[in-house]
Amino acid sequence: MPVRMGEVRVRTRLTNAVDEGLVRRGLLKPEQVRTFEADALVDTGAVRTVLPRDVVARLGLETVVVLLGRHTVDETLVVGNDVLVGQTVLERLDLFVDGNGRRLVPNPKHPDQAVNRV
Repeated sequence: MPVRMGEVRVRTRLTNAVDEGLVRRGLLKPEQVRTFEADALVDTGAVRTVLPRDVVARLGLETVVVLLGRHTVDETLVVGNDVLVGQTVLERLDLFVDGNGRRLVPNPKHPDQAVNRV
């Protein structure tokens, strides 16, 4: 897929959150967890995460989003053909967009883990 000027994309792993809970309880084998990897568009103008219908069908209803090793659960809008990461995930994971480097980076104040305001 061609990259547009200033576009930031990040390799994203989406995981069924219910499946992960079943693994923790010993009710499902780790290899049975439904996952999907995508080259996601980061859109700081979008509030929510967007997933295509076929991805939602492969994963189930709830998904865990993993970016730069940080995890969060997010409700998503189901529309379009691309995985799009919006502000809610960026804020929960305490990640910034480096527009010049066209990449995501951890908040320099919290490089090792996400810190959120309550």
